[in-house]
Amino acid sequence: DKYIASSWQAMLPKLEAAQEVLANEKATQAEVDEACDALTRAYLDLRVKPNKDILSGLINKVNGLNAASYSAKTWAVVENEVIKAQAVLEDPEASEAEVKAAEKALTKALEGLEPVKAGDTTVSVKTGDTTNMMYPLLGLAIASLGFYGNKKRKGL
Repeated sequence: DKYIASSWQAMLPKLEAAQEVLANEKATQAEVDEACDALTRAYLDLRVKPNKDILSGLINKVNGLNAASYSAKTWAVVENEVIKAQAVLEDPEASEAEVKAAEKALTKALEGLEPVKAGDTTVSVKTGDTTNMMYPLLGLAIASLGFYGNKKRKGL
């Protein structure tokens, strides 16, 4: 389970052939050498599964961000890189180089995120609140004046 499945499967027939030669007491030195060479080449072709923890963490980090907090242009770059990184994460045949490249590209995209600036119209944050705050604030100011006037009249 430490190796990429396709490379392991490619080695198994060579291993079985080598075991047959090993079990054969009448095997010639040429057969032993050939089986040994084939098994050695298959062993050298084995590919270790890359560690995808960092890539997974970066994807989770992006999923925890609020898209409305960043400019649409820079967020689109991050979304695109997340799609690519997710494909690499889910690919059981992904190489170490592919994982590292996806990590680097997603990190660079995250570093390029630009927060939404005041007055930026590229992204509008909708809260669902349509209440005008002027009326409650005006009511609070009138109540405060009434309370202050009432205290002053009582001499407190």
